[in-house]
Amino acid sequence: MLRKKESESPPTLMSDMALELIAFRFRALSEPMRLKLLNLLMQGERTVGQLVEASGSGQANVSKHLAVLRDAGMIGMRKEGLSTYCYIADAMVNELCEMMCRRLREEMEARARALAFDPKI
Repeated sequence: MLRKKESESPPTLMSDMALELIAFRFRALSEPMRLKLLNLLMQGERTVGQLVEASGSGQANVSKHLAVLRDAGMIGMRKEGLSTYCYIADAMVNELCEMMCRRLREEMEARARALAFDPKI
């Protein structure tokens, strides 16, 4: 159990509306295809066609997932000629993904160390 520092104040109690908005964003991140699309967009802006090709999924499926991410405020879209370009609209998406990947890496490394063969035993 983590102990709070004495100088830290307790976290602010959030309203039901704030909790709903947070849950909405986490639901947007709960689908592997949406995470895949975000991962592709973290490499830079891409057209919807490029995302379809890179994801290996169909146009309708990618468009559906992009709409969820857009509605959650995570990505933006802009039209240029006949192409629609997508980009990460909220830098917190990158930070959140990096934080989660770093934590998973630490956990996997700890498990690997725990399972490592020790010839002295």
